[in-house]
Amino acid sequence: MKLQELLKNINYTLIKGSLDVSIKDIKYDSRKVEKDDVYLSLIGFNSDGHDYINMALQNGATALIVSKDIMIDEDITIIKVADTRLALAYMSINYFHNPAKSLTTIGVTGTTGKTTTTHMIKDILEASELKCGLIGSIGIKYLDKVIHTNNTTPESYEVQKAFREMVDHGITHVVMETSSQAFKLNRLAGITFDLGVLTNLTTDHIGPGEHASHEEYIACKNKLFLNSKEIIINNDSLYLEEVLKNVKAPQTTYALNNPADLKIKNINLLNETNFLGTEFTTVGIVNDTFKISMPGEFNVYNALCAIAVCEKIGINRTKEKEALLTTKVRGRMEIALVTPTFKVLIDYAHTEDGMKELVKTLRAYKPKRLISIFGGGGNRPKERRYNLGEIIGGSSDLSIITMDNPRFEEVSAINEDIKVGLNKVKAKYIEIEDRAEAIKYACLNAQDGDLILLVGKGHEEYQEIKGEKIYFNELDVIAEIKKNL
Repeated sequence: MKLQELLKNINYTLIKGSLDVSIKDIKYDSRKVEKDDVYLSLIGFNSDGHDYINMALQNGATALIVSKDIMIDEDITIIKVADTRLALAYMSINYFHNPAKSLTTIGVTGTTGKTTTTHMIKDILEASELKCGLIGSIGIKYLDKVIHTNNTTPESYEVQKAFREMVDHGITHVVMETSSQAFKLNRLAGITFDLGVLTNLTTDHIGPGEHASHEEYIACKNKLFLNSKEIIINNDSLYLEEVLKNVKAPQTTYALNNPADLKIKNINLLNETNFLGTEFTTVGIVNDTFKISMPGEFNVYNALCAIAVCEKIGINRTKEKEALLTTKVRGRMEIALVTPTFKVLIDYAHTEDGMKELVKTLRAYKPKRLISIFGGGGNRPKERRYNLGEIIGGSSDLSIITMDNPRFEEVSAINEDIKVGLNKVKAKYIEIEDRAEAIKYACLNAQDGDLILLVGKGHEEYQEIKGEKIYFNELDVIAEIKKNL
């Protein structure tokens, strides 16, 4: 593609060279630049792409996109823009021929619930024989393909590339987690979503490396709704007036407490011999009863959101109910094992709020005993470990403290910190450093009605030890235990 075509819809200044140069690909990592690529100098939290221009030139870059004044003697095209990330977004759209135009795009934002809600929507659409792709914290998924990503919402080039591949493989719908960081860094610039969806809002992501203030955080969330044709929002959420500022798109609301287009009539927590989950009845734009094999009121919110989205798309109700009953999200309230005696659940909870909600939710199911297996991350603040012991240990009948990414610390030293919190609430606990052995011990010694909770690893498939990621998957351990039951 000619550079001039790539630069459509971008304000720029030609510093030197010609726009009539052929571009093979777009790169923003100087190490990956090849002959005839255009290199964009992105400015990140820890590095500045302008510092690596010489490497990009050595690797064969034929054009540079910069946001700073630079001096280059080589015969090369240099384009200056105000924001190289914004330029990357629009150049990627142009390079991949705006694939979003050929997709029904559903963007889901919120402090929590994005991952579960997007998976629910994808499962419902696929049950209704619609081909749906997904982009989020567990990667890019479509058909039988899974591409691991480093961020909840990947860089704009990766988003547009994924859209293009999906379209080329016959995908018609895509549902994606749209993080506030993605809007802050212009990863989603140039996309108009068919549906913009809000799960909820708190003020979790304020701090270094995330958002400078509450106002900035809300303003980034607001961008999704300013760039959506229609919106679906949780009417019980905080900060709605701020997040919907200047939004003109038609709205559909859902809620458990406040007035809404879609509401809950009643909720039943189900802890049966072969099932752990929730049943609920909806009223409003959908009047029906649904069951989900995921515990907790917050998963009812997620399901209600998915129902509202799929009602807007026009999905067969029977298919919708079947999909919600079987939806599982890796490492998010994942029922990993159900036996006549006990159940095992895996969850990624690692923030204070997440852990509190997790144990509160499971306590509501009245297990005979709640047995929690957890550890603390190495090279992290001690306060987190104290809180872990206090929150999880304080709500469990038995805690088994073990390994969870010790990094460059000793597991025993981390566990001593966890014990501070455990002892504060007089929790009953034992220590088994090997996580696989801890899980086996809990299962082999389980009593009728026990619920065994594996906290912290979630979807992760490694233990990070002394700078190395060593393969470890809790589902493998569970599968081995299952053979011997």
